[in-house]
Amino acid sequence: MATDPIQQFQIVNLFPVAKIGNTEIAFTNSAAYMVAAVAVISIFLIAGTNSRSLVPGRLQSAAELTYEFVANTIRSTAGTEGMKFFPFVFTLFTFILAVNLIGLIPYTFTVTSHIVITAVLALSVFLTVIVYGFWKNGLHFFNLFVPKGIPIYILPLIVFIEVLSFLSRPISHSVRLFANMLAGHITLKVFASFITLLGGAGIFGIVGATLPLALVVALTALELLVAFLQAYVFAILTCIYLNDAIHPGH
Repeated sequence: MATDPIQQFQIVNLFPVAKIGNTEIAFTNSAAYMVAAVAVISIFLIAGTNSRSLVPGRLQSAAELTYEFVANTIRSTAGTEGMKFFPFVFTLFTFILAVNLIGLIPYTFTVTSHIVITAVLALSVFLTVIVYGFWKNGLHFFNLFVPKGIPIYILPLIVFIEVLSFLSRPISHSVRLFANMLAGHITLKVFASFITLLGGAGIFGIVGATLPLALVVALTALELLVAFLQAYVFAILTCIYLNDAIHPGH
C-alpha cells in the first residue's frame, strides 16, 4: 500500500476519446467508476423490481426500502408537490451512495473526493431551483429573499443576507460532501500506512501495529456510516432547496 495518502485521488487517463485542437479528451478512472456506479445501481434496481412478488425477497425489499426512503424524505421536506422531482432526487441519492461505497473498496477510486464532481452535482440542483422557481412562480420567486414580518428599516440588510446565503448554496452543498469524503479517506490511508511501517519492525512493531489496525477497522465502519449520511444529507438539502422553488417565501 502506498504511503502517500494523496496518491489515491489522482486522476489517470485510461484511453483517449477525442482531441480538440491541442486539448485531448480522455476517458479517466473517475469516469470509469462513475459508469461502474451507474451499472451497479441499474442492476440492483432491475433485479430488485423484476419479480414484483407480493412477498418480496431480500433484493426486492432493499429496492422498495430505497424507494420509500427517498419518497418519504421528499414528502417530509417539500410536500407531495415535491414528488415531481422524485427521479432527480432518487438519482442523486443512489449515485452518491454508490460511488461513496465503491470508494471504500481497497485500491478503488472515490469519485466524490473531487470537488469538480460534487460541484457539478450541486450546480445541477442550484440551476434546477432557479429555473423551476421562475417558471412556476415568475417574479414572485423573489419572495424567497424577502422574509415576511421584517421591519422596513432592516429589510435591505436581510435581503442582502438572504441573497448571499442563496448564492453560497452550491459552495456549501458541494464542499460538505467533498471535504467529508476526502478527509475520511486520507485518515484511513494514514493509519493503514502505520500498520505496514510498524509491521516491518519486528515483534514489537507487530504489537504496536495492533492499535492502528483497530483504528482502521473502526474508521472503516465509520466511513460506511459517513458514506450513507453524506448521500442522505445531499438529498435532503436538495429537497429543502427544491421546496424554496415550489413555495418561495413560505
